[in-house]
Amino acid sequence: MVDTDPDVDAPSSSGRSETSKPTIVLVIGMAGSGKTTLMQRLNSHLHTTSTPGYIINLDPAVTQVPYGANIDIRDTVNYKNVMKQYGLGPNGGILTSLNLFATRFDQVVSLCEKQRDPPLKYVIVDTPGQIEIFTWSASGAIITEAFASGFPTMIAFIIDTPRCAHPQTFMSNMLQACSILYKSKLPMLLVFNKTDVSRHDFALDWMADFETFHVALQADSSYASTLSKSLSLVLEEFYCNLKTVGVSAVTGENIDEFFTSVEACAEEYLKYYKPEMDRKVQARNELESQRQAKELSKLSLDRAESNQQSNSRNPAAKVALDARTRPPVQSAGELDGHISDGSD
Repeated sequence: MVDTDPDVDAPSSSGRSETSKPTIVLVIGMAGSGKTTLMQRLNSHLHTTSTPGYIINLDPAVTQVPYGANIDIRDTVNYKNVMKQYGLGPNGGILTSLNLFATRFDQVVSLCEKQRDPPLKYVIVDTPGQIEIFTWSASGAIITEAFASGFPTMIAFIIDTPRCAHPQTFMSNMLQACSILYKSKLPMLLVFNKTDVSRHDFALDWMADFETFHVALQADSSYASTLSKSLSLVLEEFYCNLKTVGVSAVTGENIDEFFTSVEACAEEYLKYYKPEMDRKVQARNELESQRQAKELSKLSLDRAESNQQSNSRNPAAKVALDARTRPPVQSAGELDGHISDGSD
């Protein structure tokens, strides 16, 4: 039942207020950043603290995952069969599998919206290690927008801290994070993983003071080093609007702080991103309404002209409109008929 307390946010079209919906955490990171291990740690933390959570795996090529996924793309799409049927390589197979899965992602959204007692607090989504396949593909955009249009959604960008000790590698990660942020337009949390191997304090210093970063690059006089120095000046404003946290997927260090930062990102989504998204949806709906009105007006004129011509030839003739319907789209052979989390 929907709470009618005036102090509570107004319910959405799905019958639940925005604050009562689970927060979607899109876990994105380069291969080798410890993303899957972190997923296992987050899943373990949710069970340990009895926090209602939901785990989704969107990597069709992974052989096995060290956590129990409520929804697994591998249950719906056979990655190897996709490669064989379409003659694709590994990356093409992953991309096509995601495209096929995205055609039925409304079922995934419905499962996440399903009423539960206690209600879900987090939905954590593991994405493919080939980062560009998810962040820059049509299916990745569809999945991201499907979540962001109905749930508080944020991105957790996982960074391999020991490898970022090299300034140019650090800059590469920051540029990747910047591109994802401006592509998705969602709150982002920089997660410096593997702090049990290397502390992330140096990275925070580089983000806070570009001169410190320049000092680290002094020994290198290459063009890449000069470019990194210039980019650090450009990204200074970008750093100011980012939240960061250092964690260890192995030891579980700062996992509580991770979820605290996730809550802060969810509040940021509701305060800044949701109103902007609603404005864009409203503008898009208005344009669609205008288009439909224009088409109806054109249809009416065409029909009137057709009737006039027909009556001039034969006053007793009647014009019958051919109501052809578009044939239903056939489902892909690689897809199962229904996406389920096993609770049905």
